Amino acid sequence: MHEVDMTRALIITVKDWWESQEEKPKIVRIHLAIGQFTCVEPASLAFAFEAQTRDTFLDGVELAIRETPLIAFCHPCQREYRPEIGLRYACPVCGAPMDDIRSGRELKIDRLETVE
Repeated sequence: MHEVDMTRALIITVKDWWESQEEKPKIVRIHLAIGQFTCVEPASLAFAFEAQTRDTFLDGVELAIRETPLIAFCHPCQREYRPEIGLRYACPVCGAPMDDIRSGRELKIDRLETVE
């Protein structure tokens, strides 16, 4: 379950930012973008986050997770397509292998919501 390790990295990143702030803002929501091709399960990530932040400065903070679809680009056909995750990673028109991923590998903090 790599969501546990990803949650640790998320907490460290947010903590580093929070500690660098002169006035420690109260964080109420963390917005994440998670691509479908990262194989991160949003529900597992949220569960791990809740468990690891209990009794910390992030206790009760909500994770707002936006999943981004897997979108690839076929150079021979000059078109975008959505590969079927786990089934077929080639262009559905010409069969060229997926080699140009345009979306779906994101794993980032979009923004933090705070209150004063």
